[in-house]
Amino acid sequence: MLIPNKLKLGDTIGVVAPSNPIIGDNIEELEKAKQIVEKSGFKVKLSKHIYSNTNGYSSTAQEKAEDINDMFQDKEVKMIWCAKGGNNSNSIFELLDYKMIRENPKIICGYSDITSITNMITEKTGLVTFSGTNFKTIATDETDYSYQEVLKRLVEGNLELGKEEEEYKTIQEGQAEGELIGGNLNCIHSLVSGKYKINFENKILFIEDLGIESNPAMISHFLVHLKQNEIFKQIKGIWIGSYEHESNIKLEKIVMDVIRKRISIPNHPIKQLWAYRN
Repeated sequence: MLIPNKLKLGDTIGVVAPSNPIIGDNIEELEKAKQIVEKSGFKVKLSKHIYSNTNGYSSTAQEKAEDINDMFQDKEVKMIWCAKGGNNSNSIFELLDYKMIRENPKIICGYSDITSITNMITEKTGLVTFSGTNFKTIATDETDYSYQEVLKRLVEGNLELGKEEEEYKTIQEGQAEGELIGGNLNCIHSLVSGKYKINFENKILFIEDLGIESNPAMISHFLVHLKQNEIFKQIKGIWIGSYEHESNIKLEKIVMDVIRKRISIPNHPIKQLWAYRN
């Protein structure tokens, strides 16, 4: 595995938008996030096509890939931070220069649709990538908790998970060790087969999703797709993250509905993180 260097105060952070476009209120939010990060002591460099909306629903795959490739090649940039999530970041898979990325390892961070990119980069290059708040979200979160957690990890190198107030619930006992992969379940389920699939063998699978985008039946659909491709037989454990839906049906329940009724994974630990909130 390639481990990127830690971030230092004064370093330049490159911001890219490889998913949904930065338009409307997002423009002001991005600028506010830039001000917050610069006030923290970093420099911020926006990518060439950061505000592009060439397709009318996003920038083109070529524009997105060019921005990421440029940021990895830019010696001044020490971290690449994805601006926001969305739906079609997988359009750039065949356009990324994985050899160049491997030769220029650096931090890349994001969540939601961005986990398609980070998982693929890890798969193709061995670079350790990061699931964390998107750049724009620094300005829209109710608190600075997520931003401070990113700094704790990427600047301080602190590997502690969250705060003492956070709760971790063990859903199924067991012990396991392995690389952590995954992220947004909607994205991950599409990476289990085909030309651009990732290796789940002996990994710890992390999953999260948004209830406003994926209802419980859709979450079940994604998980069953993983089951049908024998992913639960390959992994060593499951880490369940955020999911809130108006039905109050928990991600924990949907996971266990699929696993218990359809497949046995003895001794595989399953844990859930209950996020700390101010």
